[in-house]
Amino acid sequence: MQDRPEIVNENFLRRVKAGDLPDADGADLQSAGLAGAQLAEMFESQVLSRQLDFISRKLQARGEGFYTIGSSGHEGNAAIAAAFRLDDMAFLHYRDAAFLIQRSKKLPGQTPLWDMLLSFTTSSEDPISGGRHKVLGSKELFIPPQTSTIASHLPKAVGAAYSIGLNRRLKNEGVLKNDGVIICSFGDALVNHSTSQGAFNTAGWTAYQNVPLPIVFVCEDNGIGISTQTPGGWIEASMKDRPGIKYFACNGLNLVETYRAAREVENYVRTTRRPAFLHMNCVRLFGHAGADAQHVYLNMKDIEATEANDPLLYSARLLIDNGVLNAAQVLDIYNGTAERVARAAEEAIKRPKMKTAADVMASIIPPKKQIEPPTITQAEREKVFGDDIASLKTPQIMSKLISWGLTDVMLENPNVVLAGEDIGPKGGVYAVTQRLSSRFGQHRVINTLLDEQSILGLAIGMAHNNIIPIPEIQFLAYLHNAEDQVRGEAATLSFFSSGKYTNPMVIRIAGLGYQKGFGGHFHNDNSVAVLRDIPGVVIACPSNGADAVQMLRECVRLAREEQRVVVFLEPIALYSMRDLHAAKDGLWMSEYPDPKAKPVRLGDIGQYGEGKDLCILTYANGYYLSRQAAKELEEKHGIKLRIIDLRWLAPLAEDKILAAVAPCKNLLIVDECRTTGSLSETLMSLVMEKLQPPPKTKRLAAEDSFIPLGRVATVTMPGKDSIIEAAVQLVKAQDKVRRSA
Repeated sequence: MQDRPEIVNENFLRRVKAGDLPDADGADLQSAGLAGAQLAEMFESQVLSRQLDFISRKLQARGEGFYTIGSSGHEGNAAIAAAFRLDDMAFLHYRDAAFLIQRSKKLPGQTPLWDMLLSFTTSSEDPISGGRHKVLGSKELFIPPQTSTIASHLPKAVGAAYSIGLNRRLKNEGVLKNDGVIICSFGDALVNHSTSQGAFNTAGWTAYQNVPLPIVFVCEDNGIGISTQTPGGWIEASMKDRPGIKYFACNGLNLVETYRAAREVENYVRTTRRPAFLHMNCVRLFGHAGADAQHVYLNMKDIEATEANDPLLYSARLLIDNGVLNAAQVLDIYNGTAERVARAAEEAIKRPKMKTAADVMASIIPPKKQIEPPTITQAEREKVFGDDIASLKTPQIMSKLISWGLTDVMLENPNVVLAGEDIGPKGGVYAVTQRLSSRFGQHRVINTLLDEQSILGLAIGMAHNNIIPIPEIQFLAYLHNAEDQVRGEAATLSFFSSGKYTNPMVIRIAGLGYQKGFGGHFHNDNSVAVLRDIPGVVIACPSNGADAVQMLRECVRLAREEQRVVVFLEPIALYSMRDLHAAKDGLWMSEYPDPKAKPVRLGDIGQYGEGKDLCILTYANGYYLSRQAAKELEEKHGIKLRIIDLRWLAPLAEDKILAAVAPCKNLLIVDECRTTGSLSETLMSLVMEKLQPPPKTKRLAAEDSFIPLGRVATVTMPGKDSIIEAAVQLVKAQDKVRRSA
């Protein structure tokens, strides 16, 4: 197969020299509000983007470059960058190098050529990702980094747009200006993704209610997604009459027409504060990426027809027809840029690279911020708590205590905002947030539409704009259709930006099993594996009301001060638990912890008892059930034990766990999650690898089963009786071994 990039390069040189250029209708610069110098500047951005695509493939062939998904054919987005402000945050498609290059011209001192070469060659000096990935991103240019996203950036772009008006309503100082606009670009194939459809629906749903949402969706339609062609007219047909979103279109091959349309869109969105969809037709040159052999699925006639529509040829025609440059000057820019890129590439490959795992992982955890601690008077608390203030010193169930904990953190932090389905006046499924709406208003307790991707995207976008979001996912089972918003977006942002960008938040999720008479599988999900393997995410899981409040406060502190992504997993079955051993003993209720009480910090474990015969290592419902079992184990079987409540499921406090387990002869790990993929596997490995000699160890975990409805709802999971049985067998077996020895 011929070298298509080289053919495109030769075609450009030959056709410009011969004056064989395509027609460029609508070339009136004045009517587009465009000066000749601006057109030349945009062309320079296009050429630099093209030459970077060429060099990326040459570097890869030499083993010096590692990314070849290029922007060739999409360079018309330079005109979109020119039409918007520097501080209009842009969530970019991976084919938008020309956009970034053009935007960099709005801020003196930028070096996009050098920066992108460092990115191609994975140099540790790459100013945005530190060599971790080729990303289009810049803190100074208001471009959060994106990797090869499959539409996952659209929900957070909607969230960022929503945050602009929200900050104004809350009188909160954000990162984005009150008249700012959000730009979100993507390819035509991504329009079909459920994540995109959810984002469009959320944007239209919001605008339909006359809530400000200043966002421009830019669809760069090259007619093909890798090898699957987009049906002709599909994008226009599916988006032109979308409720709440105004449709615009332009020929992305023509810089003047694209600039004219982008200016029109920019003015519409900035003045109306409503969403728009800009449909930019373009072409894709060279295939999807370096390894993509497009001749396998496209015939040569179609490939050559696409190459004949090279947008740089259209730009050359516009420059020459408008007397801005002559053909020789166009070629001078093209060839001069190629020489400059080649020289810079030889220097870029010499720059330092990351070498160790520590280098790679250094930005998983974001940098800490210096923030003044909140100061709230008792009088202010009494005013907000109202008649609840008298009940703070009487034992309460977990759900009530969490509600009060949220009240305090919202009172102390005016930029904390809750969002989720039904969390307003209804208070959610379990009434945890019931009084918060009346206390803080609908702008801080946001009832969202039913779409978990949009809920989490809203949170990520708000976090970009100096809001600390606490989104709620109704049930753990509902997270799974949206977990990529945590895995692929929230958790990766610090990693791919070397800590320059963060999206701190606390995601509240009601989950785990043991609910009685309600819901079956989708309301009882005993698997947290989907969260545990996401680098950098903190997972808090309290077992009782007092811990829940203290840990919630720590979660918010981690988000505010340490910019962490935190999951606060609330055991549903313990929300209303009152008793431990007997009806009306009230032993599982707690007084509300005073805000000045000693905090429970990340990594602090809980412990009941000091015995050394047996250690039970567990969490959440497992801790409650183990506490029930402890009474019989101590009184009937004479086993001196201790029960360790992990509290924090990620990261595990390994040193504290090992110190608590080490004095004990026997260890029983009680895990309510499934045997395969559960935390108990990690705990077993930890003890066996780090304690020498290890205690006699057994684990009791749930069956690898979904949870059924009715009287058998708990039979697949550990219970009080099975914990007692396992503990007695373990200790007796150890005693037998010791006696025989």
